Amino acid sequence: MYRSRRFKAGTAIAISGAFTLLSACNHVNLAQGPIQGTDAPAVRDAMAVEKALNDTDAMVTAQAVPSIRGTGYATISAQPATNVNQKRLMAIRVARLDAMRDLTEQVHGMRLDTRTTVIDAVLQNDTTRTTVSGTIRGARTLRINPVGRDTYEVVMELDRDMIARIMKAAR
Repeated sequence: MYRSRRFKAGTAIAISGAFTLLSACNHVNLAQGPIQGTDAPAVRDAMAVEKALNDTDAMVTAQAVPSIRGTGYATISAQPATNVNQKRLMAIRVARLDAMRDLTEQVHGMRLDTRTTVIDAVLQNDTTRTTVSGTIRGARTLRINPVGRDTYEVVMELDRDMIARIMKAAR
């Protein structure tokens, strides 16, 4: 039973290939001899198919690496300035840096070090340390919003072309 199914699938592929070859023969005038230049219909059809495949590959590649967004937050009251307006500007700056850190984590990854101490099957100490290192260029600020009365949110975006350049430079 397995062989008969396999035979049927192989037969379908062979028939489909033969049909494709025969349909290509309809476009070529065999009496004219070999195809020369790009004026022959078969060559134009082949070029059209190749262009369509290249366009499809470009769309798939464009979708494979989407743009990424990073979000950062900072509180106004935690800033060390004496003036309220300075505190707001500092909070926006800190939120922007936090958004850049978020983008860096997404592009370059994060190093994670943990230490856990267990004595007599009882957790004594659990420490986690993370490090992020990398270069981010070309990030665009999408929005800066106050969230509540004491917090700012900054959203930044890095498009796929810039991600590809950063990754190429990092290698």
